[in-house]
Amino acid sequence: MQGYISLIQNNLTHLLKLSLDAGKAILEVYATAFSVELKDDRSPLTLADKRSNEILCKGLIKIGGIPILSEEMKQIPYEERKSWKSFWLVDPLDGTKEFIKRNGEFTVNVALIGGNEPVFGLIYVPVTGKFYYALKGQGSYTFSLSGSNPIPGSFNEIIAASKKLPVEHRPEGEFNIVASRSHISPKTEAYINDEKSKHAVVNIVSAGSSLKFCLVAEGSADAYPRFGPTMEWDTGAGHIIAAETGKKLVRCDTMDMLTYNKPNLLNPDFLVY
Repeated sequence: MQGYISLIQNNLTHLLKLSLDAGKAILEVYATAFSVELKDDRSPLTLADKRSNEILCKGLIKIGGIPILSEEMKQIPYEERKSWKSFWLVDPLDGTKEFIKRNGEFTVNVALIGGNEPVFGLIYVPVTGKFYYALKGQGSYTFSLSGSNPIPGSFNEIIAASKKLPVEHRPEGEFNIVASRSHISPKTEAYINDEKSKHAVVNIVSAGSSLKFCLVAEGSADAYPRFGPTMEWDTGAGHIIAAETGKKLVRCDTMDMLTYNKPNLLNPDFLVY
């Protein structure tokens, strides 16, 4: 584990700048009348996804020669992946549907997987200039970019300029559930109704992309149920950002922790709480 910690501490500034550059490329496309393609699974793809992926992969390959698994790359067979001790898990533009809707709720996601669990996660929100990041055993943090607040040059300076999560505390008896803005299901509705029987006040907070994990990590929400398809790159970064604030991310069928580098990269239904 110490090896992972040193790797991230030595490269956190580079990782933040890399996600910032990817975010800038996304926003350049966002400001145009971009076109939308459909991938084989019928999910949308834009020039922003492609440009962000190119920037991230070119930058990540320079860090330790660690292999990369990205949504926008040709998928690597499990027979090859199963020997990986660690790898970068990348979603260059999480929330493409939100990007297309132009509601600003899309993110850049980068995680480092060690074994079968995330040991580092970084989420960047291009529209707001806000970063969320976490390193296993070191806590979760948020850092906002501004003209007077550029990316610091060292790990310790970044930590000093950041706020440790959670940052929000709400009234006792109030329970907030964050749900997808683009994905809702009868199972989610059933979960919400069950929680309403347990708490005096239950509020529903809607958000797109990995921002749902960030809301839980911040303390703005208490739980995020996901009954519907997600892939490993959708959850890796958000998983550790929430986990380092004391939250759990478990699969709904067994209540075991969600794991990574599975033969099938599709996640089961899960709950963050």
